[in-house]
Amino acid sequence: MVYLNRIYTKTGDDGTTGLGDGTRVPKTHPRIVSYGGVDELNSSLGVVLSGELPGWMSERLTRIQNDLYDLGADLCVPESGSAPETPRLRISADQVVRLEGWIDEANERLTPLTSFVLPAGTAAAAHLHMARTICRRVEIDVLHLAEFETINPQTHVYLNRLSDLLFDLARVANADGTKDVLWVPGANRGA
Repeated sequence: MVYLNRIYTKTGDDGTTGLGDGTRVPKTHPRIVSYGGVDELNSSLGVVLSGELPGWMSERLTRIQNDLYDLGADLCVPESGSAPETPRLRISADQVVRLEGWIDEANERLTPLTSFVLPAGTAAAAHLHMARTICRRVEIDVLHLAEFETINPQTHVYLNRLSDLLFDLARVANADGTKDVLWVPGANRGA
């Protein structure tokens, strides 16, 4: 259970912050960058959800927002060699499999692409594309963290699948892909 009785603590005024295990690290630490990016991604999904979406899409994105808090909690507590007193919250393969099912369902609505899609179209599609690009960057941040520290490998797998799902949902938000704005290679050369 989370209990916050005040927002400012002043403990970070020296440029450090506490991890879930009590360890203090610089706010520039790759672990902080990683779960800070997850928070940014989650906030971008809040922007998506503020617009008009089909109910099924809103429900899935809301579930994903909750998963992203799980993912942030996972990244906030470093892996340790000893068994913790209480089980740690970790992203699971089941959460990844659920995303894969949703990707397959969204893909059934779409025709195959003949060109790359520009991040444009309806407002919902544009916001979903923005969330997708944030997700890709966060995945890279998590992989960077994994170069130095042991992490749950499901974190970056989840982010990889989520970016794929956000791409498909952006196309769905563009009238099932019929309003996608396609890239025309070299269209403006010599213009």
